[in-house]
Amino acid sequence: MTTTAEPRAPRRRHARGSWPLYLLFSLIAGLVGAAISWGFLGESLQALGIPDPGRLTTAGLPFFRAVGWMLASLGAGSFLASAFLIAPRPEPILRARLSVDGHIAARTGALSILCFGLVALLMIPLTLSDVSGTPFAQTLRPEAWSVAISQVSTALAWLWVALICAVVGALGLFSRRWGSQPFLLIGAVLTVIPLGMEGHSAAGGDHDYGTNSYLWHLIFMVLWVGGLMALIAHGRRLGPRLDVAVRRYSALALVSVLFMAASGVINAAIRIEFSEWFTTTYGRIIVAKTAGVVLLAFLGFVHRQLTIPQLREDPARSGAFLRVAVVEVAVMAAVTGIAITMGRTPPPPPRDPNLSPMAIAIGFDLHESPTVGNVWGMWRFDLMFGTIALLLAVGYLWALLRVRREGKAWPWWRTAWFLLGCVTLGVMMSSGMGMNMMALFSMHMIVHMGLSMVVPVFLVLGAPLTLLMEAVPPADTEAGQPPGLHEWVWALCHSRVIGFITAPGVNTVQFIVIFYLLYLTPLYDVLVSEHGGHVGMNVVFLISGCLYFWDMIGPDPVPRRGTPVVRIAWLIFSMPFHLYFGVYLMQLTQILAGDFYSSLGLPWEPDLLADQRAGGGIAWASGAFPLVIVFSVLFMQWRREDEGTARDYDRRAEVEGDVDMESYNAMLARMNAGERPGDESYYTEEFGQGARR
Repeated sequence: MTTTAEPRAPRRRHARGSWPLYLLFSLIAGLVGAAISWGFLGESLQALGIPDPGRLTTAGLPFFRAVGWMLASLGAGSFLASAFLIAPRPEPILRARLSVDGHIAARTGALSILCFGLVALLMIPLTLSDVSGTPFAQTLRPEAWSVAISQVSTALAWLWVALICAVVGALGLFSRRWGSQPFLLIGAVLTVIPLGMEGHSAAGGDHDYGTNSYLWHLIFMVLWVGGLMALIAHGRRLGPRLDVAVRRYSALALVSVLFMAASGVINAAIRIEFSEWFTTTYGRIIVAKTAGVVLLAFLGFVHRQLTIPQLREDPARSGAFLRVAVVEVAVMAAVTGIAITMGRTPPPPPRDPNLSPMAIAIGFDLHESPTVGNVWGMWRFDLMFGTIALLLAVGYLWALLRVRREGKAWPWWRTAWFLLGCVTLGVMMSSGMGMNMMALFSMHMIVHMGLSMVVPVFLVLGAPLTLLMEAVPPADTEAGQPPGLHEWVWALCHSRVIGFITAPGVNTVQFIVIFYLLYLTPLYDVLVSEHGGHVGMNVVFLISGCLYFWDMIGPDPVPRRGTPVVRIAWLIFSMPFHLYFGVYLMQLTQILAGDFYSSLGLPWEPDLLADQRAGGGIAWASGAFPLVIVFSVLFMQWRREDEGTARDYDRRAEVEGDVDMESYNAMLARMNAGERPGDESYYTEEFGQGARR
């Protein structure tokens, strides 16, 4: 007698938390960093001439710095998941609440960022202990904190990190809407920006390349590492549509690897010679970090070739993906631990030990006074804004190609406007204008006006957001698919936050106030002396201008846009403020940031006050060119609106009859019959009883 075995029931899957894994990853990063720093401490301290601060600082500083990077990555990755990888509840997207899975991801992001803020506070006394050789217990005193913040740039950077973390973490704890998650993601990424402005990359020659490449490196590192941690948590919670989330993250991971590799090579190339990669401690750390990135790239390739196809066939088969992902994050944590030790390991001596004050201050030397002609012969590619210009152009052309493949029409002049904006941005920032803006107030003002009043005009006339919505089809949200690029762009164009910012009064004020806040307060003196300050100012100029002209003349939709007449009125209202600002600068006798400009030692010895007055004249006159375009666009929109109203009136008259014309003819007929407008019967017959008061 034979019996047939009953089919085995599928094993029931249970949702699991991921905090033990987060702890494991943080410990790996911290212990690797502490072990390497401990082994190389003697060499570092001897090279820097600093006494031993004690074992607590020796092990604690690299440990908590590495843990902090893992927490920052987890925060950014969790908000990335709640914003772009996990579907919200099936509600109208602008009012959609987070799903249970999305809420857990957002809460994880908020708590991680808050913990990162606590680590940042701890790093302030640890940093002072490390750079001064003072035992950690003594740096905990309140007076020591003030010394650290005022005299140690790294400690000040950690204070900024703590402040940003407090704001982002608190907002994240109380956010329940899907629409707030992209803004929280931006905030989470901003928490690491202060740390990108200090360290070896921000000092010495070519530090403009070093800082910009390091910033790109950090941004994509936290997205790469944090995104994968968030995916692991999503899979362990049995979150829906893991296959879609993994596919989207895979594209981000590929871009992150490319940016991290390129920025890492650039940063290493300007710090040390290739021959020193294997003969110095600093170089061997770079080699170990590079090997780790290569290993991670290989693991990512395994994901794409093996586990991702399995998820596409059956999203429930997530075991293989999660196992590989855990190993990958463990390697990421080890590489993070290796990377943070570079901050405590002195690099080899610079190639040129006799750097000029100008090269130390701005990263390179300027040899001749800029003129209208020779600024086009000076070129130094701007790794930040030159790269942004290239990315914008590539993204626009990619969307245009998709639109053309679908047989849709797209006006050629919009493409021309947008590409002109990209070219203007890249050329302006990489030519002599961008180079001299850090050394002369007049050139700074040319770039300021270009970033806020020229480039934005060209970019918004290209209607990039409309093009993206045309290029990408809507996601199948009814089937549980997370919102895609189409929904994200649509939500941005109809967001309440964007609606508030682009309201005519608010938008005009933000565009004007930036001028006065920057140049009429000590803020300019503080920002202009640091490369990070220049980057921050330029970012603000560009974003402010794009927001202003998006509402003023942009074809892309905004939540509430006034009529062309209203927008012309607001534009005319704002013009005197710009004119007065330029006049004020021309009449100002105090030199803004005079100590900084004097310290550069420019070989042609410019008259700083005359240069500043020239900058004021530029601010006064430079608005003419963009205003011609803006007024022309607004006039055309006004004309089209008037023509549209006339066409609507004619169509209605054809259907209903021209009531107004008939009433007017009747009035003329009565006047010809002897009635006059002063007669009571004229008003009552024509307009009804009570018309005359």
